[in-house]
Amino acid sequence: MQLHGRDDDIKLLRRKLQELTEEKDGDEEDAVKNHVGEMILVSGTSGTGKSALIQKGLGDPAANRGYIFASGKFEDKPLRPLSAFSDAMTCLAKCIKVENNKKGGLSSGGSSITAMIRDKIQKEFDKEDVEQLRRVLPGCAEILGTRRTSLFCSPSQSQPHKPAFCRGGSGSRLGRLSLNLLGGKESISRLHFAVRRLLKIWSDTATLDLMKSIALDGEIPSLLIVGAYREDEVPDHHPLAFHIRELEEMNMSITKIKIGNLGVDYVIPLVAEALGMDDDDSKVKSLAETIHRKTEGNPFFILMFLRSLYDEKLLKYNFGVMKWTWDEDAVNSMIVTENVASVLVNKMNRLQEETQRILMVASCLGATFRLSAVMMVMKHISRVEMRDSMRASMISVSGTAATMGSSSASLLSSDLSNACTDQDGSDSSYASSIEEFEGEGLCEVDNEECRFMHDQIQSAAFELISPEQRDSFRGRIGRILLRTLPPEELETSLFEVVDLLNCAASNATDEERDELARMNLKAGIKASENAAFDTAKVYFKTGRDALGSRGWEGDYRTMLDLCSHGANACFVVGDFDSMNELIDEVLSKDIDTKEKYRVSDIKVNSLHNIGKYNESVNAALDFRRQLGLPTLQKKPASKFTVIREFIRVKRLLKNKTAEDIANLPRLDDERYEMGQRMNDHLAHCIHQIEPTMFPLIIFQMVTTSLKHGLSSSSSPAFARLGMLLCGPFGKPHEGREMAKAAELILEKPGMRSSAIRTVFITQSFCYHWTSPLQDTIAPLLEGYQIGLEIGDTSSACWCLVCRIHYLCCVGRSLDCIQKELEASIRVMTLLKHDDVKLNTITLLATVKKLRGIDAEAGDKILDSMLASAASNGDSVLSATVNYMKLEVFVSYQEWKEAVDLVRKAGNVRLFLSGFFASVRYTFVEALTYLKAAQSASGWKKRQMKKCALQTIQLIRGWAKNGNVNVVHYLFILDAELAVLDGKNKKAKESFNAAITTSSRNGFLHDRALAHELAGAYFKAQGDDYWGNYHIEYSKRCYQEWGCNRKVEQLM
Repeated sequence: MQLHGRDDDIKLLRRKLQELTEEKDGDEEDAVKNHVGEMILVSGTSGTGKSALIQKGLGDPAANRGYIFASGKFEDKPLRPLSAFSDAMTCLAKCIKVENNKKGGLSSGGSSITAMIRDKIQKEFDKEDVEQLRRVLPGCAEILGTRRTSLFCSPSQSQPHKPAFCRGGSGSRLGRLSLNLLGGKESISRLHFAVRRLLKIWSDTATLDLMKSIALDGEIPSLLIVGAYREDEVPDHHPLAFHIRELEEMNMSITKIKIGNLGVDYVIPLVAEALGMDDDDSKVKSLAETIHRKTEGNPFFILMFLRSLYDEKLLKYNFGVMKWTWDEDAVNSMIVTENVASVLVNKMNRLQEETQRILMVASCLGATFRLSAVMMVMKHISRVEMRDSMRASMISVSGTAATMGSSSASLLSSDLSNACTDQDGSDSSYASSIEEFEGEGLCEVDNEECRFMHDQIQSAAFELISPEQRDSFRGRIGRILLRTLPPEELETSLFEVVDLLNCAASNATDEERDELARMNLKAGIKASENAAFDTAKVYFKTGRDALGSRGWEGDYRTMLDLCSHGANACFVVGDFDSMNELIDEVLSKDIDTKEKYRVSDIKVNSLHNIGKYNESVNAALDFRRQLGLPTLQKKPASKFTVIREFIRVKRLLKNKTAEDIANLPRLDDERYEMGQRMNDHLAHCIHQIEPTMFPLIIFQMVTTSLKHGLSSSSSPAFARLGMLLCGPFGKPHEGREMAKAAELILEKPGMRSSAIRTVFITQSFCYHWTSPLQDTIAPLLEGYQIGLEIGDTSSACWCLVCRIHYLCCVGRSLDCIQKELEASIRVMTLLKHDDVKLNTITLLATVKKLRGIDAEAGDKILDSMLASAASNGDSVLSATVNYMKLEVFVSYQEWKEAVDLVRKAGNVRLFLSGFFASVRYTFVEALTYLKAAQSASGWKKRQMKKCALQTIQLIRGWAKNGNVNVVHYLFILDAELAVLDGKNKKAKESFNAAITTSSRNGFLHDRALAHELAGAYFKAQGDDYWGNYHIEYSKRCYQEWGCNRKVEQLM
């Protein structure tokens, strides 16, 4: 049947499919390299035919071309996060298996497609990852080697989770694992089987995060993501609206199609086609106009109205004239409510009672269900109990409802089916009740699996249940499944069972409430493990409510777990008020200190994330004391103390290699492990409060690891030791060895949780001392993605802002950097990481000032940041702002202001220690001293030169130790020092070397600076030719960098 009034939309969809085809026909490697994610979003109100449009525009032609059209639908009753993605991936896996059966092995006799995918996944990911993929995508388990099923739905919906901890945003382990099934270039595309992936998905928040990750991944060629949603259910503050805006800001190509109700000119041919009559027939036009008036042109309502006319015997097939006939007056008098469910309920009222019972149970199990689940429930509920649960007006008389008997009637039923589902009907036959609801177009049956043809039909089936009995009826179903399902199937269907049980919580006995609390705890933990923290938060609260005031006395262990896990879920979703209430509740109880660890850990972390560093440090130190562990005093540490403790650590290390350290035994003392975690928090925030304590904390962590064994905190501990060795201690090669040890520790089982912190430390503080700064940029981006994956969003955001800062330091386009910073600020606002956000805002203000955008506003922002840092005692933020301000002063050669800032700022390097910003600050500080000396005389000139030489000596030492990122700095400083000393030949040679080196190493902005300084030198020497030459090249470099204000200054 045609989709009337959708011709332009169908053409647009098919054009997108054609573009996908042309992409595949091109070079495969180029397709991957140049691939830009694309998404189509179809919106409209319920019943406008969104799914039918996608099927007609993409599904049918994709199938005709031999491509895969994988689809899935989000379900919220019962709640199944990631159900849409799981369903689509199952469809894809089935297609891969079909292709595998067709092809067998490769033409050369190699492995099958299934085997290739399985081998690739097992090589790239550890067993934990693969098992997680099996749990989340059970419909793909056969490809992975195992199979799991659920009684509620197809395998695609039996484990709807998103793996790993995540706090919104993008990037996930499931996304990377799924790339192998989606056809990374090494799995399917190279086989040239012309496999395509088109995912038609409307989803929950977890799916939105995952799909964003996949959409933005450039390694999946020939991928088109199509989403359908109800526009009236997605306001501007809805997560989907947020994700759409975010994708658009990331230059994701999004095509939006909005469909509405049909005009009367399209309703006429629709009705005519459904009845098999001519659309020029005046009676057809009159009927269509009446239907349009009563349904407002909603396609689903139109077909439901036609079916109801037939059911009410107002529409009859006249075999004498071989056409449909109707009484216009009777049709006009028929009342149509705004809720199509009422029409459907009336239709269901005419079904057999057994059919109604099946529909009642099925409506509680979801849009997709398995017949065996329905039958299992019905065996345990008596007919009397079922009757008691039905609406009094819905109890139908015995007998069989009328069904259409003619071919034309079948056509009408088929039309309804096409309007309500994305898939064709099944020829399977079952018992009379199954045949009835399938024949009536209410459900699609495929062997054991059933699907309601439209969510309005499921709602109407649910309406069969008496409103007073709905909660108890669903609770009854949940208890039956809880008792009868085997353990493995219960685990698979945990969310559905718990949701059903929760419906009847208010009428549960104390014993049932205890069990309900434990079940909600299980469901919440499972949701948390798969990043559905918003869902987990609800489960944990429901569990606490089930126990009530008697929880701590009756089942304190369950209550403790509900509060602890609940506090973590609240923290992740940003509900700090609820988090603090739960933390305070646990801490107020007279229980063992170790049992308070989880909430204490959350408290310390949350205080740090909102910038309350003093409170965070105090809480961490206090908990270590409660554990009875050696704890540092919160006070400045002397150099003697730092050196003494360093010598002790060196003795413990002896001559251990990175491999020796990584092979140390596992820490098995719970107290020490908790203490290590608290020290890990301290190391992260003590820099802002008392940086001299930082080395002592690291030494304590390393000592514990060497004496008592490795924990998940050992990796960042050795990474930070590497940071100290590379930076303040001036031993970068020894520092790299410690960084290597940290990375080797990560390969040990159970160390994944510290991966992001380790990546951030090694890439931000260690490797740039001996490797090109550009080499850290890609790992930092990967660190950001891993951080979102495992839930360490704080470190993830630090990776993000550090990456962008390093992009600035290597001279990446300021325009691109500004866009990245603006997008990053939105991410940090969403994740509520104010500490990182402040640093990012500082960098953004600096970039805008360099570009000549809102310079006065930028000054106000930087000044307010300094004031904020002073009030909060945030020395790192203060140092960062002063460094940024100095960078601007030097860029515009405002030397007087630069000198004043250097004098007032204090020891900026101390608070930026190890970070490349400390290196960059040292360079601009030395340049400031030299320029000040050049314009001074007498003792002031000697003083400025002395300060410059001391600072330059630091840079010479770094270069001597292999820091390739400071070589051009030295040439610039040597040139200016030669200018100061009147050594013209040395000055010219050094300027040329600075220009050549900065150009060769890719430091565009430093090349611009070197040209500018050289131009000023030659002009001062009276050599206008070379002076103008260098100024012109300086302007070109600044122009390319995007520093427009500087170009204007040089005009």
